[in-house]
Amino acid sequence: ADYEAVQRGPLRLKGSGGGLGIGENRGRTGGGEEGLGERKKKKAKDKAQILEQIVSSKKQEEEKKRGLDKRTPAQVAYEKMQEKRQMERILKKASKTHKQRVEDFNRHLDTLTEHYDIPKVSWTK
Repeated sequence: ADYEAVQRGPLRLKGSGGGLGIGENRGRTGGGEEGLGERKKKKAKDKAQILEQIVSSKKQEEEKKRGLDKRTPAQVAYEKMQEKRQMERILKKASKTHKQRVEDFNRHLDTLTEHYDIPKVSWTK
């Protein structure tokens, strides 16, 4: 009576997505009667459908954003400026080569005070 709630069968893991686990067999689909050309056409058609779905979902998201945009004009301008500054920073970093960055860093280190150097202790030298 205490063990009636025990789950029988394989464990269902979160995020497994219903994929095939260990010990599960994949059944044949289609029976293998399709030719190679038909499979390629089917794949191309599937890819086209997926791309179309992605584009349509992006358009829907943009429309939702327009409808749900409750920001003030100042907030919109602020975010645009943030994006612009971020792009400027990215372009500034991308414009230098690694060698130039190393040279600039070495120049910067030369200008720093050398507080980490060990002072001379001996009076004879």
